[in-house]
Amino acid sequence: MEQGLEVALTDLQSAWNNLQHHTEEISSERLLVRRGQAFNITLYFRNRSFQPGLDNVIFMAETGPLPDLSNGTRALFSLTGRHGPSPWIALLENNGASSLEVSLCAPPTAPVGRYLLKVHIDSFQRSVTAYQLGEFILLFNPWCPEDSVYLDSEPQRQEYVVNDYGFIYQGNKNWIRPCPWNYGQFEENIIDICLELLDKSLNFQTDPATDCALRGSPVYISRVVCAMAQRSCKAAHTSHLAEEKDASKCLYMVSLQINSNDDNGVLNGNWSENYLDGINPAEWTGSVAILKQWHATGCQPVRYGQCWVFAAIMCTVMRCLGIPTRVITNFDSGHDTDGNLIIDEYYDSTGRILENKKKDTVWNFHVWNECWMARKDLPPGYGGWQVLDATPQETSNGLYCCGPASVRAIKEGEVDLNYDTAFAFSMVNADCMSWLVYGGKEQKIHRETNTVGNFISTKSIQSNERDDITENYKYIEGSPQERQVFLKALQKLRAGRSEDPHQASTSMPLSEDSLRRLHMPSLQPSDVVQVSLKFQLLAPPHMGQDISFVLLALNMSFQFKDLKVNLSAQSLLHDGSPLLAFWQDTAFITLSPEEAKTHSCRIPYSQYSQYLSTDKLIRISALGEEKSSPEKILVDKIITLAYPGIIINVLGAAIVNQPLSIQVLFSNPLSEYVEDCVLTVEGSGLFKKQQRVLIGILKPQHRASITLETVPFKSGQRQIQANLRSNKFKDIKGYRNVYVDLRL
Repeated sequence: MEQGLEVALTDLQSAWNNLQHHTEEISSERLLVRRGQAFNITLYFRNRSFQPGLDNVIFMAETGPLPDLSNGTRALFSLTGRHGPSPWIALLENNGASSLEVSLCAPPTAPVGRYLLKVHIDSFQRSVTAYQLGEFILLFNPWCPEDSVYLDSEPQRQEYVVNDYGFIYQGNKNWIRPCPWNYGQFEENIIDICLELLDKSLNFQTDPATDCALRGSPVYISRVVCAMAQRSCKAAHTSHLAEEKDASKCLYMVSLQINSNDDNGVLNGNWSENYLDGINPAEWTGSVAILKQWHATGCQPVRYGQCWVFAAIMCTVMRCLGIPTRVITNFDSGHDTDGNLIIDEYYDSTGRILENKKKDTVWNFHVWNECWMARKDLPPGYGGWQVLDATPQETSNGLYCCGPASVRAIKEGEVDLNYDTAFAFSMVNADCMSWLVYGGKEQKIHRETNTVGNFISTKSIQSNERDDITENYKYIEGSPQERQVFLKALQKLRAGRSEDPHQASTSMPLSEDSLRRLHMPSLQPSDVVQVSLKFQLLAPPHMGQDISFVLLALNMSFQFKDLKVNLSAQSLLHDGSPLLAFWQDTAFITLSPEEAKTHSCRIPYSQYSQYLSTDKLIRISALGEEKSSPEKILVDKIITLAYPGIIINVLGAAIVNQPLSIQVLFSNPLSEYVEDCVLTVEGSGLFKKQQRVLIGILKPQHRASITLETVPFKSGQRQIQANLRSNKFKDIKGYRNVYVDLRL
């Protein structure tokens, strides 16, 4: 009688499989494969060869703490297919004298995560023998046409899944600055931290079986990672999970996990300018240090982050899991708290912007993510890029998260489509209403239809250039199409409120006259008064130097004009929050018919230095009035003060496993001593961990350099990121791209 077949050894062929599955950058020792794509393993037997008519080999793949056939977290599948229908596939590749090579393939809808692979061997008239073959990690597959994250462009897959560095754009619409960032999604232990992130979510803690079953949906995964945030959201989160078992509707995970003030979330947000018990968000240059700190401290939230840090962390996690993701910056980003698509801004008689009761603001810039995925829960045509905003702003179903909202739905004003499309629409296309506050009264100054949503930016594909993708989000400002979409969105929001019994009493239908007025361009005060005011800088604004500018006044009429103009300057946070005003001036300007005049202004460094925020933003404004008209003319300009960047030189050829010298040149741009200087340097594939160099004190205008030694351990295109901080500044940055050769 034949002996039962006994497995002596298993070769998961990790190095070969990982190369085929685009996971070789993560590891060559562990098996990491993508769903919808076959991978090979070899079983070595102790006593004889595999005999097809005699031996029935049944594989079992399990994920999660409670694997179950009915919810897809356990799969049984055999070489012969006799074990019943299963979307998992096993095929015979090679039957050797004492070995068996088989090809296994997970379906393109399988839950992602950590799997245990087992085999049961049922030999003829023998008892079943079971073996554990090992663990593997299953990821989303943007290379597989049947996967819901499939992206049909190899350059885009390389950029949005494989590339581990990039730029996050900051500054203002007049001065856009690329901030280098190390995403590091393939660095050591990052995949394990990403899976740990999923397991720390409130969804998993509440119902781990359902959570693991739903991890086949990128919509669900993206919202979970985005969401694990506030303790006050736990009750709402639990009820939502109980209500929605359909993966096409449960999007909850990645965003909540990132923006967390909860015990296990990755980051605490802080916009207070007080970072003494943590790291100033401006100092970070990469995701790896943040994620590793979160893991090392028992999943305690890292202090601190703001919008670009939240978005960068989410980009790292999503790319690591295999979902194509990019980081987006929107300049002049609306934050509409009451959902009427109007941002109300309030000014005093000097033109200084005031905090307002509604908390509506225009963020100087705001950063979010786009993730690529099918949206089977939406009408056809709304898949593709989806907005996910991990920054905690407004609640969504009781949670601080936003999205995924279809970019196409935003452009077309389909604000009733899931998820949070109305809020995303307001970020890029709300109107802006300016009010003058004096004597306890409010006077409308003007309504701007093109203030919000400018120069929406992301890194170009396989390039260091910036891509302007504003046209993806809205039609050309002021065009008939753009106004029609705005009106459609407004009407949908009004209709939605009228159907809500809690909002019905406050919602009013738009009259024909209201629609007509919204459709037409708003008449500006300068059109009524026939005077134009405009600011112009006389020199680029550099930190440590005086700011020189002029106010240009132009009389567009055939009458004399007598103007009184109040000017002011104040610091801003990048989220639009005003700080103290530190400079004021008053100008009296008489203009002959069609005459232009300038009023010169200068703000000394000594006057603004002590009022600056980390964002280095100054808002100058002018509020003008003409004697013969009650209309007020308001103009402003946002100034971002620039630093000289860090210069990085690579000394010699970069070769894997060969020593490499890197020179970093930096300077103190101020005319005063700066203390507590620290230089940080990192780069995936170049440094095993972030390098911190204590510099101490830098003399006024002093230039210095240091040389660092490292040994590159990955080949290909790499990037070095550096940041210099002190007691006077936090984010002098620099970067250098490096190509690392595999051998001499």
